[in-house]
Amino acid sequence: MNLFVIRRPSAWASLQELEAAGAKSAKVAKEQMSGTVSWIRSYVVHEPDGRIGTFCIYEAKDGEAIRDHAKRVGMPGEEFYPVADTVILRNDPISTAAV
Repeated sequence: MNLFVIRRPSAWASLQELEAAGAKSAKVAKEQMSGTVSWIRSYVVHEPDGRIGTFCIYEAKDGEAIRDHAKRVGMPGEEFYPVADTVILRNDPISTAAV
């Protein structure tokens, strides 16, 4: 498995839409693609156009697995990058967002 960052710009109109997509994403990864794709975490951002976007961290067999998972879920999955290395200065702060 390789580590990837996936950019999903302006993919959702609201946090509620994102929450529904996240639930479907986790279900598809667990039930249909176990051992091929694993969602690690997502950073949710407010886009300049007022929509919601994400930067997601996934483990996946390869780029095709990332595309396949996104297609099954019905969300963007073409903008992704293999992670070359990870530098952690400190752990992420605890989120107060209700996502």
